[in-house]
Amino acid sequence: MPSPRESAAVPRDPLVFVVGCPRSGTTLLQRILDHHPELAIANDTHFVTRVLDEHDPRAAERVMHGEPIPLEAGLVERVRGYRRMHRLGLGDAAFACAAARSRTYAEFVGAVYEAHASQHGKAYGGEKTPDFVRRLPLLHALCPDSKFVHIVRDGRDVALSLVNWATPTKGPGRLPGWSDDPLALAMLWWRWQVTSGREDATLLRAGSVLELDYAELVGTPVEVTVRLCGFLGLPYVDSMNEYHAGRRRDEAGLSAKASWLPPVAGLRDWRTQLDEPDQALFELLAGDLREELGHPRGASSASLAVRGRADAARARFDEVLRRKAAKRASRTA
Repeated sequence: MPSPRESAAVPRDPLVFVVGCPRSGTTLLQRILDHHPELAIANDTHFVTRVLDEHDPRAAERVMHGEPIPLEAGLVERVRGYRRMHRLGLGDAAFACAAARSRTYAEFVGAVYEAHASQHGKAYGGEKTPDFVRRLPLLHALCPDSKFVHIVRDGRDVALSLVNWATPTKGPGRLPGWSDDPLALAMLWWRWQVTSGREDATLLRAGSVLELDYAELVGTPVEVTVRLCGFLGLPYVDSMNEYHAGRRRDEAGLSAKASWLPPVAGLRDWRTQLDEPDQALFELLAGDLREELGHPRGASSASLAVRGRADAARARFDEVLRRKAAKRASRTA
């Protein structure tokens, strides 16, 4: 009798990873893609890179050098026990089958997403984890056939959203000095996330990454979704942009996301919600990236007070990045 490994095809890579700075429309994009009849997109499981880092601090470096990570029982258990794995909705039997089909961690990742897709009656699986925007080379080395969609939203609107969303245990709210000037650090955090994704995308195989503009997705959803399906090699389906149909919730106090509303204009609008000094602050901290994204720079004049505020925030953020780099180096030493 053939073993499970011999009787099943080698697991294929997840079809797509949706990435981007948090509060940039990644959930909107995940819901649109998940509404495709052939594609199931898991929501914020984070496990692919985090479990690997916990298992072996040198694993990422090994993968980047082309070394496969053998699938050990302990690694399987780490994945099963990871705190967000319930979001995939897989039972013990599904994990056991995925492990039996896999020789390496990369194959196991593919098998897990295949199982997620299968339980939804779909052919392909994928993942939406915004923070993966900073791990593109590792994910590409693990899953070379996967594609990546990087959604980018205006940093001023993102910063406004981050200020309300972040907490001491979530997002940029964990940064030292966050309470001193959250808006400035949110602007720098957006710049760091987006720049990381854009720079790393140049290191991947051509055709692996599609950058989408949030405003275009909201303004011309059909045109953008057609382009998105073409990138993924899937047929366009009209119903994808009706992801919210039948899911609406009207309870008081729910956010637009929790209410399953379609995109709502005006929730974040830097033109009316940022005063002139804050707009000038953005230009000092992240205006160069906005220009790279094809958008004109805003007002170039800034008071001495705003310039001092920008210098202080930049110094705090640069120190955060230095500490992160030192921590990574110590883990792999």
